[in-house]
Amino acid sequence: MECDSWKKQPVLTGEKVVLRPITLEDTDWIVKWRNTPSVRQNFIFRQPFTPEMHQGWMKNKVASGQVVQYIIQTAEAQKPVGSVYFRDLDPENDSAEYGIFIGEESARGQGIGTETARLFVKYGLEVLGLHRISLRLLEGNEAAYRSYQKAGFVKEGIFRDMVKLDGKYRNVVFMAVLKDK
Repeated sequence: MECDSWKKQPVLTGEKVVLRPITLEDTDWIVKWRNTPSVRQNFIFRQPFTPEMHQGWMKNKVASGQVVQYIIQTAEAQKPVGSVYFRDLDPENDSAEYGIFIGEESARGQGIGTETARLFVKYGLEVLGLHRISLRLLEGNEAAYRSYQKAGFVKEGIFRDMVKLDGKYRNVVFMAVLKDK
């Protein structure tokens, strides 16, 4: 994976979505979405999300190349509806962790997440030169699980009682996609 390849990121266009690199101007969207209960319930990190947290993420992670993050917009209306990212980019092992959230409820259940995953994974494998893209999800998030499968992710295992959320232990499912597999 070439470290410079994520500095100048292209816009990615599909039938339903347009993915564009995130900017600081997207802070209000990110904070709103990350604090939405239906989004937060699927995250392991559930603390209230602030503009300062997002700005720190942008400065320390995105600007340094440790994270490649995009805004998901509807293709037709160009309306921001969520975000997708690769975190923990590891140039030595050509790997990264995938993450996504659809923040606008009206955009859920329309295949936007699946198309975003396909586009972004293709970008990661073909442009960023990743060999392995992994993800974690809370067991029971069936819509996300099916979407990830459609995008080529394969279940690798379940870590039982890995996290304690809302006073209950939860299993975490690990999935990955490999280049040329």
